[in-house]
Amino acid sequence: MITLTSGNITLREFKSDDKYRLAELANNPKISINLRDGFPNPYTVADAENFLEKFANQDSALVLAVEYNGEYVGNIGLHKGTDVYRKSAEIGYFLGEPYWNLGIMTKAVNLICDYGFKTMNIVRIHAGIFEFNPASMGVLEKCGFKREAIREKAVFKQGKVWNEMVYVKLIER
Repeated sequence: MITLTSGNITLREFKSDDKYRLAELANNPKISINLRDGFPNPYTVADAENFLEKFANQDSALVLAVEYNGEYVGNIGLHKGTDVYRKSAEIGYFLGEPYWNLGIMTKAVNLICDYGFKTMNIVRIHAGIFEFNPASMGVLEKCGFKREAIREKAVFKQGKVWNEMVYVKLIER
């Protein structure tokens, strides 16, 4: 069982009851606009159940619940690459809107990156952020990620073509 803690932030495995709070927090267009289309909007309890079932027993991904002061507030995950990318992982996360701008995700990103480098045998963690999401870019920069590239016109979202900012953090040796 994985539990990572920093002050009032805990990353933990999901509980079956998380599906209700997940559906409540995720059912927000301000969240879904910043995520891939596989993250539905509207977001229902059935979507939450499918999500929890999908990531419950995956070897290639570590997806955890984010708690703030003991309350479920979002998700964070590392998804390991395969083949020649097996030493890399993609980070992804979301945080319920009532908890934005409290430093929660910065702590969560630091926790999961430390865990990933120390226990998942990876040397590189990367993220693709849509150009219209400066808040997420700021979180990654606070956590030591560097902008590695701009993938021009790489994302089609909400009927428009956007750039994707690629951020990376490498293991410290």
